[in-house]
Amino acid sequence: MAHAEQLPQWEAGAGFGAAYLADYRGSSQYGTWVFPVPYFVYRGDAVKVDDGRLHGRFFDTDRVEVGISVFGSPPVRKNSTRAGMPDLDATIEIGPSLDFFLYRSPDRKNALSLRLPARRVIATDFSHLTHVGWILQPNLNLDIHDVAGERGLNLGLLASVLYTDQGYNRYFYAVDPSFATPERPAFSVDGGYAGTTWIATLSRRYPGFWVGGFIKWDSVSGAAFSASPLVKSANNLSSGFAVSWIFGASPEKVEAAR
Repeated sequence: MAHAEQLPQWEAGAGFGAAYLADYRGSSQYGTWVFPVPYFVYRGDAVKVDDGRLHGRFFDTDRVEVGISVFGSPPVRKNSTRAGMPDLDATIEIGPSLDFFLYRSPDRKNALSLRLPARRVIATDFSHLTHVGWILQPNLNLDIHDVAGERGLNLGLLASVLYTDQGYNRYFYAVDPSFATPERPAFSVDGGYAGTTWIATLSRRYPGFWVGGFIKWDSVSGAAFSASPLVKSANNLSSGFAVSWIFGASPEKVEAAR
């Protein structure tokens, strides 16, 4: 394996981000959100934190890793499709991911992996936590580091299918009879196939700060809930960016393969 430069074993910082997001997958309404962005990287031998992921090698092979998958969605307020229905709290999704590396370049700068995350979905307004359901999101992930020879410029491409349980689908897409209207009939839903997601990310670390952006394409065509009257668009396009300043780093240096 080719060796890369010596980098601090850990780095920490903070910044902010902004994103233009659909109220929920299948919604025709969008909102702009500004949020804090913590920055933390740990380059350990067995456990690493990078690209916003915690992952580690716990098998006698470098082709399989166990990670923690984290995602979420913003709260839904003042959505005209849901007029008269309760608002939706933000959700936090967290759970394990089993990752298989299908390809890694000799210098570890490029990798294609199959990731199998299973996340528990929790709704919260930060005064309470409510279990909503589960989501499975098997995906193919391509990471390319030092794109076109530009040091520190990283590209990520992800293609995934989603499967959600009845609790998750009910939270976002069910219409109870008490909230039914002539334009919004009652709708009950089971779990099952939940569509596809495609994400492209581009980021770069500079001396003293990190900057990144993303574009996300969602499709709920053919999903178990696609007939819900709350689904007004089969496809959603979202985007965002973030910047974080690096305030501290360890004096100890390690060889970073990427």
